[in-house]
Amino acid sequence: MLLLRKLTISLALFLLGASTAQGLTPVTLALNWKAQPELGGFYQALAAGLYESQGLEVTIREGGPLVNNRPLLPAGKIDFLIATNLLQAFDATRQKLPTQVVAAIFQRDPQCLIAHPGEARSWESLKQSPLYMGNTGRYSFFLWMEAAHNFQRTRLRPYNHSLAPFLADTTSVVQGYATAEPIRIEEVLSKPPQVFLLADHGWNTYSTLIETRRDLIAEQPELVRKFVAASAAGWRDYLHGDNSQANALIRKANPTITPRQIKFSIGQMKARGLIESGEALAAGIGAIDPKRVAQHFQSLVEAGLFKPDELDPAESYTREFLPTAEPANEPTVEGALP
Repeated sequence: MLLLRKLTISLALFLLGASTAQGLTPVTLALNWKAQPELGGFYQALAAGLYESQGLEVTIREGGPLVNNRPLLPAGKIDFLIATNLLQAFDATRQKLPTQVVAAIFQRDPQCLIAHPGEARSWESLKQSPLYMGNTGRYSFFLWMEAAHNFQRTRLRPYNHSLAPFLADTTSVVQGYATAEPIRIEEVLSKPPQVFLLADHGWNTYSTLIETRRDLIAEQPELVRKFVAASAAGWRDYLHGDNSQANALIRKANPTITPRQIKFSIGQMKARGLIESGEALAAGIGAIDPKRVAQHFQSLVEAGLFKPDELDPAESYTREFLPTAEPANEPTVEGALP
């Protein structure tokens, strides 16, 4: 009898757990790259149960150099997608795809140019150097560099995510993320390289934007609101709370990421105000300023990426789901490597 009672209780607990799990709404988030600290807030929201507390069962689908998750969003195969910058959102609007940005996690784009350590370089001097850049950069932000700062296409060299050619030529410059490549270069050269953030020179796009489908916005607005709120809370906790579980998930999904890389990346995100700056200081993580979006679109028109009348940049995003929670923190160097 006692054994039967224990079995009955165990079965009840099991069914209760199954019922709870079944009560969660399945959601798939697709990333624009492999698991890494630059996407850590989403892993934090997953690891800390922030999505679950909103009634969401979130699955994270990685991206990578040979993975294109973007077509899956309009096709309805995923629910949310991380976009690298506003250019992708503008292009989706131009193509009349049924998608829209609902939050901008990075207020400043981590995209940068990196020069060798040694004699101090200036932004202007970079124009005279061989520049290693991939195809995506050549047909996006380099067009802005060319139009706004007179960088020359004849200086471009092919780049396939291997730093070897750059390391072999001390006069050269390479594209990168301020949160990633600098520490790898320092580990080889034993000195930190010189980093020039494009955002410091007028490249004013948002980065790491959350996109979703317009039908989800129209039919399940509360789901979208909950996902955005949990993601913003995840990013705040990832930067300032216990992020060990999130980092464990990142390293499990992408074993090439080292603890030193994680510490450096988080330190740079804080020190450079990539997430907690601009509108986010007053409005909270994820904030979007319509004037800034319009200004960035105009800069892309001047660079020849878009025609002025082929789309309305305001159609590429909605501010309906932005969190009204606590403002972000001021930029800090906490967590940076010595």
